[in-house]
Amino acid sequence: MSRRSFLGLSAGAAAAITLPGCGLTKVDSTTAAANLANKEGEWIPAACWHNCGGRCLNKAYVVDGVVVRQKTDDTHPDSPDYPQQRGCHRGRSQRHDVFGADRIKYPMKRKNWAPGGGNKELRGKDEWVRISWDEAMDLVAGELKRIKEQYGNKSILGSSRLLNFYGGGLVRWGSSSSGAWGVVQECMTGFFSWKSNDRLDWRNAKLIVMWGSNPARSNLGNPTYNLMQAKKAGAKIIIVDPVVTPTVKTLADKHIPCRPGTDTALLLAMAYHMIENNLQDQDFLDRCTVGFDKDHLPEGADPKENFKDYVLGTYDGVPKTPEWASEICGTDPKLIRDFATEIATTKPMIFTSSFAPARTYRGQQFCQAFLTVGWMTGNVGKSGAGVWTMNYAANQSYGGTTLVKAGGTGLPPAKNPLFPDVTYGAYDGYRWANPKNPVANGMAYCETYDAILNGEYTGTNGRGKVPCDIRLIWLVRDGYGYNYLNQSSDINKGIKAFRKVDFVVTNDIVLSTISKYADIVLPATTEWEKDGTILQGNPEAIFITPKVVEPLYEAKTEEWMDRELAKRLGLNSDEIYPISGKQQFFNSLAGAQVIKEDGVNYETLVTITDKDIQEWGIKGKQQQGKIALNDLVKQGVYQVPRTPDDKLTVIQGADFVKDPKAHPLTTKSGKLEIHCQALSDKIAAYGLTTVPPIAKYEPPLDGYEATFKDWKSKEKGQYPFQLITIHYGRRSHSTFDNIPQLREAYPEDFVMNTRDGQALGLKNGETVLIESAYGKVIRPLTLSESMMPGVVTLGEGAWAEIEDTTDIDKAGATNTLCGARLSGQGEEPWNTTIVHVEKYTGEPLKPDDEWKQRIIF
Repeated sequence: MSRRSFLGLSAGAAAAITLPGCGLTKVDSTTAAANLANKEGEWIPAACWHNCGGRCLNKAYVVDGVVVRQKTDDTHPDSPDYPQQRGCHRGRSQRHDVFGADRIKYPMKRKNWAPGGGNKELRGKDEWVRISWDEAMDLVAGELKRIKEQYGNKSILGSSRLLNFYGGGLVRWGSSSSGAWGVVQECMTGFFSWKSNDRLDWRNAKLIVMWGSNPARSNLGNPTYNLMQAKKAGAKIIIVDPVVTPTVKTLADKHIPCRPGTDTALLLAMAYHMIENNLQDQDFLDRCTVGFDKDHLPEGADPKENFKDYVLGTYDGVPKTPEWASEICGTDPKLIRDFATEIATTKPMIFTSSFAPARTYRGQQFCQAFLTVGWMTGNVGKSGAGVWTMNYAANQSYGGTTLVKAGGTGLPPAKNPLFPDVTYGAYDGYRWANPKNPVANGMAYCETYDAILNGEYTGTNGRGKVPCDIRLIWLVRDGYGYNYLNQSSDINKGIKAFRKVDFVVTNDIVLSTISKYADIVLPATTEWEKDGTILQGNPEAIFITPKVVEPLYEAKTEEWMDRELAKRLGLNSDEIYPISGKQQFFNSLAGAQVIKEDGVNYETLVTITDKDIQEWGIKGKQQQGKIALNDLVKQGVYQVPRTPDDKLTVIQGADFVKDPKAHPLTTKSGKLEIHCQALSDKIAAYGLTTVPPIAKYEPPLDGYEATFKDWKSKEKGQYPFQLITIHYGRRSHSTFDNIPQLREAYPEDFVMNTRDGQALGLKNGETVLIESAYGKVIRPLTLSESMMPGVVTLGEGAWAEIEDTTDIDKAGATNTLCGARLSGQGEEPWNTTIVHVEKYTGEPLKPDDEWKQRIIF
């Protein structure tokens, strides 16, 4: 098969309707590919819009409205100081998403749905019926109006610009990606440790500790390459992880194993060794922190609630020794002591954590312990040193000042009257920070399904249980990939909840899990089919993408849908969208800024002429910048060049460490707070779990201790294995799971330690049943010594395929196994999950790439 035939095979149906001369007649893939051959095309910057955190440059070669191939950054020569922004295998597969045969082509409704619900039990297994856009808009507007009039806006779960103008809806709030870090960073550090030194300064470190970080899989793009430059410059790299990950194999000089959810115990034992041997930087602790010992507690604190005495066991009688910790975390006591000595005596050192260890039940305890132990080393405010967690994946290995940034779109916010803290955005109440707001109507992510099924949710700030009657699930929004039925905990309970409400409406580009269980699905445009956008990458680059292709089939933008619904609901659509998408794109370009050579001030990035304004057909003004408008759009990226001697290097916290009184932090004390009552108070206000003001180890729900029937005798219980849910190469969360090429490359295997598998009589490649208290999945087994004994792993994001007769998920969606447990600020505790594993006695699974795609019409 020729390459062009292969391309045609992947895009055949779409190509057939977009090629001149084909009209609406379907042609086979070979004919479609042949029609594209020998025709001139154009390279157009193409958004990599999914939520991987990387943000890289992709360009699409467009021939007659079809993307026939892609390439990545070739705008300048590659070098460690000024690296190209190269896309990964997922980004380069984007065209298979846009032009895939499984695109949702037309508005459609569930066959047995009718206003009021119809046969609700058939959600997820009903037939689909193609309907017109007029019928779809009439049905959606009719249900929205009916439910609002009969039950009120609090019966609607969801958020969008249209919905907010129509009175709003209940909001789902909580924390997913960053786990328990948000409130901890706010209260203990004033967000001080949410930032870091810039990437060129990382090369000055002698030691880099990466806790739970796996950028070689999770942060594709430049992070691993940047860390390699620090390693080449002389930094030793230690990685703490229960798995020998690709990053461990690529970068680590030493690997420290630690069982999931027990990291706090390991950190406390490290602190014990440092205190016993007087290895802590006492001067830094005394000047820059509060709460380490009884002599440096904040005013009003209980003298017994200081970190040093807790670690030594002064009052509870339990010294947090390496032997005490080893029984819990599985790390050898000598390794703990050596590790503690190394971080305490090596300067400068970078002590950095990913989000994964904080995606645990009551994960605040890990965050508290990590920051405290890091601060004990005094590696703060110095070149080559720092204690931080990186603010999202794009910043892994970066840091410092944002050097180039887009301007605002000019579209005014649309506040939700029922949840005024939150405006319409990608994740509603993501990391919501105001639990004392008395008029915030909504529930934690993990309580959504219970709220629907039981008619109540936990009110924040001591409000107790709040009654609710949710009738409509609304997910008509801009963008693609918010697939929370698949990506939030407890899919089985979620399906029951979806089958209870009157109406579920989504817009989507493919039939993702949440759309599979909807009543009406509206075909949405991808980012390639919109007017254009700017995506912020790492702090040194922005990515610009204009429209790549015209919308396929009957796909429409959210603005178009909202305007049509507004007509039917008696709303003024020009108030909802006072400026067009093209004007928003232009505004973000016109307002873009880039840092000056002084490293402090910013200047206008884009030059705009009267001719540009006329050609674009929008409102604007002339301005002078560093790059012409059309040149920037054609180039698709603006990256600030770096050199080791530039003035852009940032040493995070240098002024504070030099003089904490003159440069106080925004915490209550103005210092880094090891004892932080504000954290305890704020977590309590969410009403889910509590946390003490200092780092303490408490066994988490469904943690390591729960794998035992009896802890003292170490008799294993019903669920003897700990499951961690890793980011997986085939997907960005759940995005791309439908693409056959990526399914072939990444088969979604379930991995366990070789000795564990042999003890159970299991063999490589056979299908196994994995069961938790919340659900069951089957997957092919891989046995490997890369796993700690007692720990198993499965990549998150697979599209659930649950058999109604057995309740078994054949796809291996991790949220079939992860329960919806309420914790902290609503963080989802995916990495504290326990399971049972056995050989599956049913028919073995076929490879995922041989499964039928979800093609409807």
